[in-house]
Amino acid sequence: MNYIGSKNRLSAWIVEQVKNTVEGPIDDMILCDLFAGTGRVGRSFKPLVKQIIANDVEYYSYVLLQNYIGNHQEIPRKRELIESLQQATPVNGFIAEEYGESGSGNRLFFTQSNAQKIDGMRLQLQQLESQLDASTYFFLLASLLESADKVANTASVYGAFLKKIKKSAAKPLVLEPADFDKTTWQHQVFQEDANVLIKRISGDILYLDPPYNARQYGANYHLLNTIARYDRFEPKGKTGLREYYKSNYCKKSKVAEEFEALIAQANFNYIFLSYNNEGLMPSDQVKEIMQKYGTYRLVAKQYQRFKADKTQNRNHKATATEEYLHILIK
Repeated sequence: MNYIGSKNRLSAWIVEQVKNTVEGPIDDMILCDLFAGTGRVGRSFKPLVKQIIANDVEYYSYVLLQNYIGNHQEIPRKRELIESLQQATPVNGFIAEEYGESGSGNRLFFTQSNAQKIDGMRLQLQQLESQLDASTYFFLLASLLESADKVANTASVYGAFLKKIKKSAAKPLVLEPADFDKTTWQHQVFQEDANVLIKRISGDILYLDPPYNARQYGANYHLLNTIARYDRFEPKGKTGLREYYKSNYCKKSKVAEEFEALIAQANFNYIFLSYNNEGLMPSDQVKEIMQKYGTYRLVAKQYQRFKADKTQNRNHKATATEEYLHILIK
């Protein structure tokens, strides 16, 4: 899944930096990924540590985290279940009507046939929910979210749809299993405001990857929330927005205060913050805050920046960004 701020290509570097910083082996440690998104960093650490605590305020992320982090044992009959869901009868439901190319909403997020497939599969999964355990339900729903995302007619995020159906969006939706790493130990998954949750959890390593800029994730990925929740509401505007959570980490006037409150209350020995040189908080400000609470240092790596729009329309013209990993030992 193309995702703003994804650490897919940085996760190995982050793991290396964590291992080089902490004292002793990490296999008996608890690591918290507090702004987990799609769970890329938590998934990298999952086989390496004793327990992962994963959290994100967005429901679509919670679904992915319940599968990729929360699920840790084999799903019985998973191939059979995937094939059964793939064969669900297409339905001209809410997604097709509001977000399909021929729907009344006039929104070109999916071909009509793929939108109807999403409706059919989501409706069947809704009907089966009471018969499935949580592990199986989230595995199937995560599989649907990622498979639907692959045929979405967008540049990457759902803040806009393309004017014509692109090649990848024209392909028929194929439900692929969202396979996860199996471990012998259990993990915890939450869907909460990070600054609220931090007061109730503790561990060894805290990894922070909050939003860098003013883009609200609930707006950029609203359609994934709509497929995940499969509720009915009155879509707003050209893109069919739903009501969404607005994070203080996306507000320049509030981000520093919110961040310091989080650091002050964090009951973890090691804190690692991913941020970059285009973020709302300058590096000097991050350093000033973090070094109040322990020993601070900074490592950096050049990284290809996320592109979800045309180059000429971007505020930042650079093709690469400096990815920072701020490190605090409390």
